[in-house]
Amino acid sequence: MLSFLKGNPVEVINDIQNKTILILEVNNMGYEIQILSRFSQKIVENQLENIQVFTCLQIRDDYPILYGFATVDERDLFRQLINVNGIGAQLAIALIDTLGLEKLVQAIINGNTRSLSKTPGVGQKTAERIILEFKNKLSQFKNLLGKPLSSSAAIPSLEVLEDLEITLLALGYTNKEINQAVSTLSKDNQILKNHNGEDWIKEAIIWLNQNENLT
Repeated sequence: MLSFLKGNPVEVINDIQNKTILILEVNNMGYEIQILSRFSQKIVENQLENIQVFTCLQIRDDYPILYGFATVDERDLFRQLINVNGIGAQLAIALIDTLGLEKLVQAIINGNTRSLSKTPGVGQKTAERIILEFKNKLSQFKNLLGKPLSSSAAIPSLEVLEDLEITLLALGYTNKEINQAVSTLSKDNQILKNHNGEDWIKEAIIWLNQNENLT
């Protein structure tokens, strides 16, 4: 099995199914690898050369498909997800691409179906199935990153988060703006210790008003 490939990116394209495909040249051979859109942005924006891509080879209808990831942790999480009943490769990629590695791990550990359901194609039942599948192996799953989850991956309690999102959505803020506010506020340990939903809403509105040109 291929564990990783090292080579030079030749081209990044979106195919007719809107999948992000990397053409990677390795020893004068071009490999077609489906990658995350966030990985492709990093490659293109930074004009990366001689990159390492961690891979997972899947056989579908006797046709080999190579999936590639920027880190071994993303690749290992992908392998875990496709073992969940009803989660195929494309949905697993969408989950990692939408939430990012740490937020996805945190959402599963905290049983946050609301966050998981932000991924296109993931409904309430699918989110619950993902959480249920990992319920008995949380200790292994928490160590998937090879390190403790950083404070940047911390989030408020589920009850606070739901009140915050409902209120801010009603005030006209977008999901993107709300996620940025939550991500920023969650880096403040003092705020993170506060379980008062009204205080979170107040702090989020203050941050959003101060950073309206950034959101």
